[in-house]
Amino acid sequence: MMDWFPIVFFTFKVLVLATGMFFAVKWHYDQGKKEKKIEEEKRAVLRAAGKAAALFVVSLLGLALVTFVLLSRLSLDMSLP
Repeated sequence: MMDWFPIVFFTFKVLVLATGMFFAVKWHYDQGKKEKKIEEEKRAVLRAAGKAAALFVVSLLGLALVTFVLLSRLSLDMSLP
């Protein structure tokens, strides 16, 4: 029994360590690809937020213009006190 134990034990140990190293390398490789994807997603989110902010400002200015024109047409007093 003692003759085959080191052979089986060290074979098992090598297989477990090789499998662990494979998955460690694979995980680090996938994390590198994920970081690049996250950077692209951040840019896309910032671009979309900028577009939404610009649209909000333009619509706010449009609303102010429509309000001013409407008040002028109705001959309402818009002077400051």
